[in-house]
Amino acid sequence: MTKFYGAQHRQLQQEFNKEKLADRVGEAIITDYITEQHREFIENKDFFFLSTVDHRGFPTCSHKGGDIGLVKILDEKTLAFPSLDGNGMYLSMGNIDANKKVGMLFIDFETPHRVRVHGTAELSRDPADLALFHEAELVVKVTIEEMFQNCPRYIHRYKRINESRYVPKVESQTPLPVWKRLDAVQDVIDDDEKAKVALEGGIITMEEYEILLQKGEA
Repeated sequence: MTKFYGAQHRQLQQEFNKEKLADRVGEAIITDYITEQHREFIENKDFFFLSTVDHRGFPTCSHKGGDIGLVKILDEKTLAFPSLDGNGMYLSMGNIDANKKVGMLFIDFETPHRVRVHGTAELSRDPADLALFHEAELVVKVTIEEMFQNCPRYIHRYKRINESRYVPKVESQTPLPVWKRLDAVQDVIDDDEKAKVALEGGIITMEEYEILLQKGEA
């Protein structure tokens, strides 16, 4: 546990008399590879949370969603996931380019259960990697440094109701996001997206978008 815990962790563990417990828990649950239990859990998830760090040192936490199998296990040390069309900011992807250390949280709100990952990431534009994921712009490949499951005691139970209609499907065209119908972005979206605006209901104002957002229709 010498590498995993820093002086700041040890200070708190000692303050609350938890140092021996922390060492025992760490020894029991932390691995530097993907176990079969990890594999089964991860490959059956359709979302996870990704943490990266930007050029100013600010951590960024992002929700990544898609089909079940969104994250693929390539081998016992490597997993991969797609960067799909977003808002054009590329915050997580840019952060990975600058600082390759990432954290990933896989969580099941129905069971409940969770697995955490620390790893070193790289962006891939290799056609073979892109072919693994429908509509991927980039593929992120993460080399595992540490992974472990956490106690689920404070995870509230929630039930999955339905899938986002924006999840890319090979058999159908992905709908245009509602926010790309905003009047404020019409001069900066591409021509193909402009053509879809009319088909999706036309241009809307920010006020109209806010109403759709609050109703869960965005």
